[in-house]
Amino acid sequence: MKKSLLVLALFVCALGAAQAQKLTAAGATFPAPIYSRWFGEYSSAHPGVEVNYQPIGSGGGIKQACSGVVDFGASDMPMTDDLLKSCGVKLIHIPTVLGAVVPIFNIPGVSDLRFSPDVLADIYLSKITNWNDPRIARDNPGAHLPDQRIIVVHRSDGSGTTFIWTDYLGKVSSDWKTGPGSGTAINWPAGVGGKGNDGVAGLVRQLPGAIGYVELIYALQNHINFGAIRNSSGNWLKASIEGVTAAAATAKIPPDYRVSITNAPGPNSYPVSSFTYLLIPTQPKDMGKEKIIKDMLSWSIKSGESEVSILSYAPLPEGLQQRVLQTIYALP
Repeated sequence: MKKSLLVLALFVCALGAAQAQKLTAAGATFPAPIYSRWFGEYSSAHPGVEVNYQPIGSGGGIKQACSGVVDFGASDMPMTDDLLKSCGVKLIHIPTVLGAVVPIFNIPGVSDLRFSPDVLADIYLSKITNWNDPRIARDNPGAHLPDQRIIVVHRSDGSGTTFIWTDYLGKVSSDWKTGPGSGTAINWPAGVGGKGNDGVAGLVRQLPGAIGYVELIYALQNHINFGAIRNSSGNWLKASIEGVTAAAATAKIPPDYRVSITNAPGPNSYPVSSFTYLLIPTQPKDMGKEKIIKDMLSWSIKSGESEVSILSYAPLPEGLQQRVLQTIYALP
């Protein structure tokens, strides 16, 4: 009897080990807070499934997904046609949430600022170098702007947040478009670099006179001041779920979901808004893992979208959620 029980116990242990699956993923820091929540909840509801997500930046996520060293990647930048062609793994984009990139600043005694699009571009082009510059003062009557040098902070790693920020600057400034341009990594005219959204937030907090750009949740969690931006309709807006949702509502989303919604039209559209994506292989090597990925993706859309506003993201529009689910169901 004891022998039979021992054999049964060993069988149960072996079965559990066989069913255990560890998924590896890497990429964007922009959605890392919501992915951490989602993946943790999914693992709790599915014993034996573990999702290890490394927020290394969108550039790293694209690279690792294309080399096949992770089960899936994540990027805020939709991959270009050339990137997809050169990728060693056939990938599709699954949009997950929407978010906002905000200009954060550290000016002693100043807690609220407005930034015109041209002013933001020229600060990052080093054409505006002092906080009491007349162009900043023009947009902020009554603000006590100090005679203090502006310290520009940017990302040091390949970053989807950088892509969103520079994609926006390229749309509102011809000098930026023909100069540094847009991408996950660019040649910055000036400034100091921080790794990840956390790194940029940390540097801005440490350096009086600094300005940087991060996803909204990082500004809120770190209690860093962030400014309003004048949108394409001429309205001053601070980032909000409503502003991001309004920007998404104007978008014509193609079948492969790759789209930019920065500088979107509309009076209520926050101008530095973006989708973020998971990069999913369409020719999986491990069908067991693929089955779990499909289930996790569909769970994220059907259950996870209701949680995103807790972390200041905007959910996918309802109609788009249904489109995305059909794409997920069609995966191998």
